[in-house]
Amino acid sequence: MRVIILEDNPILAEGLGLLLSNSGFEVSAVAAEADGFAKAISEHEVDIAVVDVRLPPTFTDEGLRAAIEARRVRPGLPVLVFSQYVEEIYAAELLAAGSEGVGYLLKDRVSRVDEFLDAVRRVAAGGTVLDPEVVSQLMVKKSNPLDRLTPREREVLALMAEGLGNAEIREKLVISEGAVHKHVGNVFLKLDLPPSDSGHRRVLAVLAYLGL
Repeated sequence: MRVIILEDNPILAEGLGLLLSNSGFEVSAVAAEADGFAKAISEHEVDIAVVDVRLPPTFTDEGLRAAIEARRVRPGLPVLVFSQYVEEIYAAELLAAGSEGVGYLLKDRVSRVDEFLDAVRRVAAGGTVLDPEVVSQLMVKKSNPLDRLTPREREVLALMAEGLGNAEIREKLVISEGAVHKHVGNVFLKLDLPPSDSGHRRVLAVLAYLGL
């Protein structure tokens, strides 16, 4: 699996590269700023980009904007971004532009190696992985909660928004597989999601949950 890394801190960039290489990934390129990242995206066919949000020159949201632009140039490019903070506006834009193959983790989550590698694989496979804190902050100012859902259904949907599959939701909530299937089905039904494959409906349900 081929990866491009966008990270301005050379120590962290080298660490990420070694971690991914030692875990079976092929690091195709490492960029330290947005222009170099854009050039690498145009030159390499990769399966995922791993992107730090805050980069030179302003150290605000350059990486996130670079990720959005990369997905505009190469639609469907899986992108996993990470940051110490949640950049709400651009995080919402990244998700709204198409949430298949998108992840947003806070840096303390990246330090948990197994969780980080699992997130990279999920996003590269077209999944959505959101740090629970990202979900919470994106929901803070939403004024129209999903009133049609029961508390349990909303809990299931929140876990779906974090990128968990049915089996993981079952383990997290300590409920049966049938109960998870029923709750997920109710979520789809109550959100009036059009019939389609279950993966696409999950994406639409998460976007509805985030108000996007």
